[in-house]
Amino acid sequence: MKKWLSVLSVAVLAACSPQEQTSSDVELSKEATMTANQLTYPTTFRGNVTDNYFGTVVADPYRWLEDDRSVDTEAWVQAQNEVTFKYLEQIPYRQQIEERLSSMWNYEKVGAPFKEGDYTYFYKNDGLQNQYVVYRTDAEGNTEVFLDPNTFSEDGTTSLASLSFSKDGSIAAYAISEGGSDWRKIIIIDVETKEQLEDPIVDVKFSGISWFGNDGFYYSSYDKPEGSELSAKTDQHKLYYHKLGTAQADDAVIFGGNEAEKHRYVGGYVSEDDNYLFISAANSTSGNKLFLKDLSSPNSELVAITDTFDADTSVLDNKGSKLYLVTDLDAPNKRVVTVDASAPEPANWQDFIAETDNVLSVGTGAGYIFAEYMVDAIAKVEQYDYDGNKVRDVELPGVGSVSGFAGKDDAEELYYTFTNYNTPGTIYKYAPATGESEVYEKSKADFDSDAYESKQVFYTSKDGTEVPMIITYKKGLELDGTNPTMLYGYGGFNISLTPSFSITNALWLEMGGVYAVANLRGGGEYGKAWHLAGTQLNKQNVFDDFIAAGEYLIDQGYTSSNRLAIRGGSNGGLLVGAVMTQRPDLMQVALPAVGVLDMLRYHTFTAGAGWAYDYGTAEDSKEMFEYLYGYSPVHNVEQGVNYPATMITTGDHDDRVVPAHSFKFAAELQAKAGGANPQLIRIETNAGHGAGTPVSKTIEQYADIYGFTLWNMGVKELEELQ
Repeated sequence: MKKWLSVLSVAVLAACSPQEQTSSDVELSKEATMTANQLTYPTTFRGNVTDNYFGTVVADPYRWLEDDRSVDTEAWVQAQNEVTFKYLEQIPYRQQIEERLSSMWNYEKVGAPFKEGDYTYFYKNDGLQNQYVVYRTDAEGNTEVFLDPNTFSEDGTTSLASLSFSKDGSIAAYAISEGGSDWRKIIIIDVETKEQLEDPIVDVKFSGISWFGNDGFYYSSYDKPEGSELSAKTDQHKLYYHKLGTAQADDAVIFGGNEAEKHRYVGGYVSEDDNYLFISAANSTSGNKLFLKDLSSPNSELVAITDTFDADTSVLDNKGSKLYLVTDLDAPNKRVVTVDASAPEPANWQDFIAETDNVLSVGTGAGYIFAEYMVDAIAKVEQYDYDGNKVRDVELPGVGSVSGFAGKDDAEELYYTFTNYNTPGTIYKYAPATGESEVYEKSKADFDSDAYESKQVFYTSKDGTEVPMIITYKKGLELDGTNPTMLYGYGGFNISLTPSFSITNALWLEMGGVYAVANLRGGGEYGKAWHLAGTQLNKQNVFDDFIAAGEYLIDQGYTSSNRLAIRGGSNGGLLVGAVMTQRPDLMQVALPAVGVLDMLRYHTFTAGAGWAYDYGTAEDSKEMFEYLYGYSPVHNVEQGVNYPATMITTGDHDDRVVPAHSFKFAAELQAKAGGANPQLIRIETNAGHGAGTPVSKTIEQYADIYGFTLWNMGVKELEELQ
């Protein structure tokens, strides 16, 4: 069955710029040239905006770049891209990388099937299609296209964000994202005819689509903000109910909208038996309140299951009035508890699957519960019945990650995907009654897994903490310090990095590169304690862990500082920005993607205030301000420092982490950095935080990233790619 999942968002501030600024304030170099790797950057106007934090005056000269609607920002973006792409054009093997990546990507990819009503549906991409297509098969075995997102827009930038069916499968509601934005439209169609039934539901954000029978569904959104919808603050989330055949303006607010108690993230989920509506409400990305409403009684009141933000609790399933909950309340590694809906408060909870030393995640399907444990970031799965009896340990195909083991209660078989860093994802069909697995869909990726290996190591961070890292490379690798190495990390928001295959990483490996992923504090690999050890006044632990990972790779001979690149996105972009400004000598290349880089103002954009659980804010206290100010990448670029070759990547429609973060950081680096290393920013147009990015754009971006990285590591030509 489907569970409600809280939305983890990372977003930011209200746009503004000096009133007196005109387009003449942005001096654009029409003839950017490169001599001995020196670039002529566009001259970025410096304003005189300042802020006062507890008596400390902080200059914000590039505040005007926060205005994503201004012609000056648009001109700056265009000028920066001209410089960046002129630089990239000099790399002789950039086109070769793009062609090889296109070739590797061009294979059929099929998702696991799922049944809705009279049809079995699945996602498929023929190879280089910008978006996956939804197909369906009827009882006679006839297969046809159900939805083709490639037809939603000419350039492939409108994507299918979610798809949900009414309880009998006769009506479908699907959400689309335009230009990568988190704002969605929900379109409702008749499944048989595929005809649209009514006007789209618009201005939807951070939302599921949960049907109540066949008459309507619950969804969540914010009031449309004043100013730019891509950057203006949103902090009053509401749950609505849409009844089919009525206008969106008449949709009832089920939860939220109370000015006395705002919630930034609200979601609703209807139980599979249609008896209950469960509502989760949160103010940050950790901790939620949980409520239920008895849908069999129209006038029933909301009942609190948990009424504080002290823990994360969600509904796994219900059998009649017996609720199965997943919680980290009094269980940092999570546990499953049961309680009756008539008295669901924590005092009445009974352990069903007790907490262990390993982090737990849970799914249900085919009348069973599947407990997945993360053991040093590696998956282990156990199967239980609804009486709490362990049925078996599920035998997995190898050491790696799994996803799946979820479905409706009456499903006869389930599906899961197994993968690791050098094994393309293979879909298995699982028989819950016997525990047997068989290959359902083997990956057709053009990649020889047997030629590569992954090794998990544990290294020591600055304060003595042991941190795991998985290193993947071609068999027979010589530890002579010459190998181009990509070190990747995230370290935040309780997110765990588990082994998974990527065709872009496969290309890096094929070219002789080493790929290393460090499981930093701030993530969820070892539960709540590991997460909290990398938050707020402990955030420096994350950067120290990443620095220690780079030092380990150098000390062990995998690479050297002039062959090491660091990469991360979103919170990982912050990681890269902080580490490159703290230890510019450690690496040759830095690749911060869609990063949170202005730590004094992140909370003033879009839903960014919800990230304060991890970061704290500059308004919290003098101590918190000084801590943030001490590592904020935008505020720690020093004059004349030889920073690594840097290519910042972002999207002009990113309304999760607004591109102003990246704009400001690029401007600071270009104005202050010393030495010959390039300081570039690559701004994808009509693109957002990453989800739904067309395949064509992704291939182009990775060709640029890998070309830039190898070129700045001194690689002047590549061996012919296979």
